Amino acid sequence: MPSFSNRITRLFKIDYPIIQAGMVWASGWRLASAVSNAGALGLIGSGSMYPDVLREHIQKCKAATAHTFGVNIPLLYPDIEKHIQIVIEEKVPVVFTSAGNPAAWTGILKSKGIIVVHVVSSSKFAQKAEAAGCDAVVAEGFEAGGHNGREETTSMVLIPAVCNAITIPVIAAGGIATGRQMMAAMVLGAEGVQMGSRFVASEEASSHINFKNAIVHATEGDTMLLMKKLVPVRLLKNNFFEQVQEAENGGAARETLEELLGRGRAKRGMFEGSLEEGELEIGQVSALIGDILPAAGIVKNIYREFEQAIANPLKKMDIKK
Repeated sequence: MPSFSNRITRLFKIDYPIIQAGMVWASGWRLASAVSNAGALGLIGSGSMYPDVLREHIQKCKAATAHTFGVNIPLLYPDIEKHIQIVIEEKVPVVFTSAGNPAAWTGILKSKGIIVVHVVSSSKFAQKAEAAGCDAVVAEGFEAGGHNGREETTSMVLIPAVCNAITIPVIAAGGIATGRQMMAAMVLGAEGVQMGSRFVASEEASSHINFKNAIVHATEGDTMLLMKKLVPVRLLKNNFFEQVQEAENGGAARETLEELLGRGRAKRGMFEGSLEEGELEIGQVSALIGDILPAAGIVKNIYREFEQAIANPLKKMDIKK
């Protein structure tokens, strides 16, 4: 396929302005390297990794691809200092940061020659990321899976708002899994897209097959944002979801929700495959995902759909669900 050139592809030295999100319990070295080898940007999700595990994944990713890859680091992670030190020592070329203040680490990472991108949920936070020296931002809408911004702004509103507020490149995320959606995001001003849910349903994702199959069978309304008293998170509905919803509807205090969440819920659901008692973080766009494919096939399909959408923007989108 012919490559695409804009500020995002040139920044990351990639062929296509597609980024695979660094998701917990899904985005290991196999997925990240496969995406990067396909001409997009693969990210390792460090949020579910101990420091020694992260180093191992980085080293294996470097051995598996000669192309650009990166690491996503949640800034509220308990071992943040160790994770930062590891990406510096291992000379990771790109770091995406999220869930915290980008000013804390952006300068340190950029002083080591690392490209830094921060995930934001509002134009106000996008301006702060630009002021902190970030090279780009991910504008992530309310539709996204996993932990979400409190603003509850959808991608259709957030993308143009962020693009209008800053001068650095904007990557759109939240509710995007097809090439036609990619084109729509770029019409709104984004220069690339980050996709999470679509890549969870890939052969290389480390997520449990039970979780992948649940994504494939999801329909509209099967996800909802919960735990707003803690950190808002979008989940597939299951028994654990119903317990949380009942507690929240009953006015449960923060401490009660923390006790209900406990430890290891996300791992139990997404990695170990407990579909009823686990925490199943996925986006609304799971309703449009109908298959589990190799990561390279996903990249190829999305970019082909993108090209077709540019050629015929008003053609009805064919969704195989």
